[in-house]
Amino acid sequence: MSSKAPDPRLFAGDLFGEVYQAELVAQPQRVTMGVLLPGLVTCLIASLAAMWLAEHYGFPAILLGLLIGLALHFLSDHPALGAGLDFAARHFLRIGIVLLGLQVTLMQIGAIGWIPFAGLLAIMAAAFGAGMLGAKLSGQGRYAGILAGGATAICGASAALALYSVIGRDRLDQARFTITLVGVALASALALSTYPLIAETLGLDATAAGYLVGASIHDVAQAIGGGYAISDAAGAQATIIKLARVALLAPVVALVALWLGEAGASGESRKPMWRRISMPWFIIAFLALVLVNSFVSMPGCVAENGLAASKFLLLLAVTATAMRSRLSLLLEAGWRPLVPVITATLASFAMALFVATMLI
Repeated sequence: MSSKAPDPRLFAGDLFGEVYQAELVAQPQRVTMGVLLPGLVTCLIASLAAMWLAEHYGFPAILLGLLIGLALHFLSDHPALGAGLDFAARHFLRIGIVLLGLQVTLMQIGAIGWIPFAGLLAIMAAAFGAGMLGAKLSGQGRYAGILAGGATAICGASAALALYSVIGRDRLDQARFTITLVGVALASALALSTYPLIAETLGLDATAAGYLVGASIHDVAQAIGGGYAISDAAGAQATIIKLARVALLAPVVALVALWLGEAGASGESRKPMWRRISMPWFIIAFLALVLVNSFVSMPGCVAENGLAASKFLLLLAVTATAMRSRLSLLLEAGWRPLVPVITATLASFAMALFVATMLI
């Protein structure tokens, strides 16, 4: 089909122009670098500002990217910026999640031991359950609970972005999704500030303290940093536990996709299980990269640079998502979308503390 605009003379009887405008919208638009560049540059500048503020004032870059993006939401109304912002929010997110696979190996997961790993599964289940309960109590619906519980249970904003790609905008509007991202980022920052202090106050040894921090703090970098804030041994333990949570991103997304497929199917319309999963390609690529990283020896700089690239791409995606959010809808939503994040965070910490003190 040609992308040439329709001849206006063919719409002489269209007094108010609705038919002509509809024809214009229906025409496929060719996406080129020139179309994407204004939005990408705007997103890049906002993200670099967030990184500068994070470096100089000690706040999480993801949280600052969200706040700066929300402050600049009015820019997304400009027709020249929309395509680039949408591209950043969608594609940078996916590549960033794939690169997280460079941080995990199957051997790291196996080194945890079955009791700590079972405890980790219990902590994640508690976060999911509490998120669902909080969503029900606050009237947000089960999808908001899945999003908040999954983000808390796995790896914060990156898990929320991955789960939202499966849940979809038709089930959960972007305003509540953005508020969930803000809540998760705030909760992770508060956890980084308080959980290491709690571990030291309770007199936990390095293994238990590292387990507590690694199993309950949302963001990857903050969980690892929180462990090393206690001691090197606690940091090493927190790293292993946190990366085990990251490795479970793919199975959790697959289970959520399967559950959503079950919920949407009935009777003879049910498809085979493998067709109902509908795994996003980037989750499959993430899992493949984990397998490659497990059996192929890679230089340490690959994992280090991969983590840096992943964090930067996820920052770009989060900033672009916030810029595309409608602030009026966020204000209308109020505080209720934060309830699932709060309940999931509290349940995750309580269960992690129990496992760390009683089983580790």
